[in-house]
Amino acid sequence: MCSNSFANLCIFHIMDGLRDGLSHFSHPSRTALLYAINPDDPIRIYDPQDLLRGHEPVLEKIFLESEDWKPGSGHKEQSRLIKVVKNKNLELSGLITCGARSNSIFYQRWFTEHHPDLCSTGPTESWLEYAALLLSEDFATQNILRIDSSGHLLREYATHAVRDYIVDQRNMVMGWDTQIRVYPILDAILGISKTKEEGAWAKGDLIFIEPSELNGINFIAKFPKNERPELKNHKHVRKLLQSVEFSGRKLVSDGKEVVGIANCAPTDNSITAHFRGEFGFLYLSKNPVCSFSDAKFSSTNYHPNLVQLEEVLIELNIDPNDRHEMFKIVNKLVSSAGHRSHGCTLVLDFNDEPVDIAGQTLEEPIDLREPEMESLARSLTKLDGAVHIGKDLHLHGFACLLDGRSVSGENRARGARFNSALRFTAERDNIVIIVVSSDKPVSIIQHGIELTAQCNWQQQFACVTTPPELEEWINP
Repeated sequence: MCSNSFANLCIFHIMDGLRDGLSHFSHPSRTALLYAINPDDPIRIYDPQDLLRGHEPVLEKIFLESEDWKPGSGHKEQSRLIKVVKNKNLELSGLITCGARSNSIFYQRWFTEHHPDLCSTGPTESWLEYAALLLSEDFATQNILRIDSSGHLLREYATHAVRDYIVDQRNMVMGWDTQIRVYPILDAILGISKTKEEGAWAKGDLIFIEPSELNGINFIAKFPKNERPELKNHKHVRKLLQSVEFSGRKLVSDGKEVVGIANCAPTDNSITAHFRGEFGFLYLSKNPVCSFSDAKFSSTNYHPNLVQLEEVLIELNIDPNDRHEMFKIVNKLVSSAGHRSHGCTLVLDFNDEPVDIAGQTLEEPIDLREPEMESLARSLTKLDGAVHIGKDLHLHGFACLLDGRSVSGENRARGARFNSALRFTAERDNIVIIVVSSDKPVSIIQHGIELTAQCNWQQQFACVTTPPELEEWINP
């Protein structure tokens, strides 16, 4: 039997490490846990940052009004250390979840946030599963000397989460009969991504094919067996990538060496690294797994997060078709600025008569619904100053200067674009400004407030009391 104080410390250290690790892999993330140590115990909840607030009706229906989550556990008779539990009813909006049973913990269910720009939920699900495994092990061993080591493991789990997800998915397709080792591939991808050639970052595709499937590849060029570049020679592979830049060709590797160059499609179990300069993407077959940059993996798909803009547009009294067109136009302009690594500012003006803004005006506004005009607008975003877009979906000016009086919420670390947008919107109605920084973060500003601002969740330093029962948490 695990003492309450020991159990509380185990939960705290694992929760803290999990939250910190996921926050570095994705955006700042909250985590929560539902658990029952023994079959007859009430289910308890540890949710220090209110991740599950708003989901009380679903949790009450599943865990308090029903006992369907209990049958089939047989937790004292299990031969496996841990068994992952699937539950479609717990696919809560905006959350990723993983449940498990084990000999030491009758039931546990982990939760974290489903950020809108994830390449895949797979690595995060593997991360939650590993947290469940570590908590089961800590409860089973009750070793006070290793009580915080689980948290350290979870903080640094990013590469392992990517590897575990890839291995699990490949095993489902082809079983255990594989000659490819995933860890060396991931090490090579990160090594190549941080290796410059003549001052340029890597671009092009490197695909890893199972050795038994290489005979089915139609190579454009194939290297002799005794002259194949080794994958661990990052500098050499980086040089070879120049031969497939801006083409449909790929470098083909068996996981140990570069075999040759081919124009081939991904197979059901192939792994592809798509290098795009300062960042890149990792694919399993045709499906994205994660991205990589600065010699580390992350979850982001590098698409602009415009969820708040969608919400603002819904609230405005504009035609649904115009709303849809406006979002498409803004999304293309923001994506273009992000991919070209230049900042820009877009002023969305929803007044019937566009406001006057100092800058380069036009004799006739440009209709951004026309492809050629939209292309011109993408180029105009590179100029200093803001691009002025009206409610009529026309571009009314560019190189615009935004002025206004100082407001609370300014941040000198964010630069002139951001702070000017705060000042400008604080004094004008029906104006939304989108600021794209050169390093890709997107800010949406209205009424002098950044709608995309991230909350700084309060840090928890200990779990000194036993978490409350779920019923008490729902009905305090």
